[in-house]
Amino acid sequence: MKNDRYQGVFPAFYACYDKEGNISPEAVRKLARYLIGKGVDGLYVGGSSGECIYQSVSERKLLLENVMAEAAGKVTVIAHVACNNTRDSRELAAHAQSLGVDAIAAIPPIYFHLPERAIAAYWNDISAAAPYTDFIIYNIPQMAGTALTVPLLKEMKKNPRVVGVKNSSLLVQDIQMFRNEGVFVFNGPDEQFVSGLAAGAAGGIGGTYGVMPEVFLRVYKLALSGKREEAMRLQDRICAVIYKMCSGEGNMYAVAKEILRIQGGPDIGSVRAPLMGLSGKDRALAAECAAMIEEARLPA
Repeated sequence: MKNDRYQGVFPAFYACYDKEGNISPEAVRKLARYLIGKGVDGLYVGGSSGECIYQSVSERKLLLENVMAEAAGKVTVIAHVACNNTRDSRELAAHAQSLGVDAIAAIPPIYFHLPERAIAAYWNDISAAAPYTDFIIYNIPQMAGTALTVPLLKEMKKNPRVVGVKNSSLLVQDIQMFRNEGVFVFNGPDEQFVSGLAAGAAGGIGGTYGVMPEVFLRVYKLALSGKREEAMRLQDRICAVIYKMCSGEGNMYAVAKEILRIQGGPDIGSVRAPLMGLSGKDRALAAECAAMIEEARLPA
């Protein structure tokens, strides 16, 4: 399935807080401008990287409103709208459509393990609240506890708004299986971006793209031009950065936000509890990551 709006590199947008830990509209707009200025193809707003499960409905609306104030008409915007109940999810879906997003996305319901018919009903109810907006299934079984299956995808394809899958499972084979069902697929795990593209992903959505968008954009272009070995070498460097980012005492997104500050990007605060902020050691680690990213940006 070809759709130019859903191809390329889509940073998963980070939560942006002020010094009191509230959503900062100013920081949201600065981050949106910063990423758009880097040449990314789109933004994925309100997902895991955006700490959505720790935010209220009103906070998620405020964040998306400010992203759209900067991004509308410039890049593709996908808004993740799932909450752990259908009513709030529908409210966010209708709100996202009113702002003119290109697509909404949703994980399956978490905590209770529901049968596939209940998951399909949940997703279709959300989609019905935004009937003129594309719908993307977010498959992240290691976090949600429920995996998208081909039979469930076939059921969801009866809904004409369902156009794609954001696949964050660790099986590259899933990308190939879902793509063969006639939908486009985004690669989720940043560490397997090149592998995901090789399996047929239209692009990628990732939580580390925000600190190294130029590097992921270069990998994408190399992969599309058939320069597989060069793309893999750059993927290895990306993975080295990610492994170091994940080795800190604080949450990876806290490290990412510190890297942004070191790079001269916007100050978007820390992370929201119960996620852990930076330790003293993490600041040195973030500086190491920033240096590694700067080196990876240089021409090979």
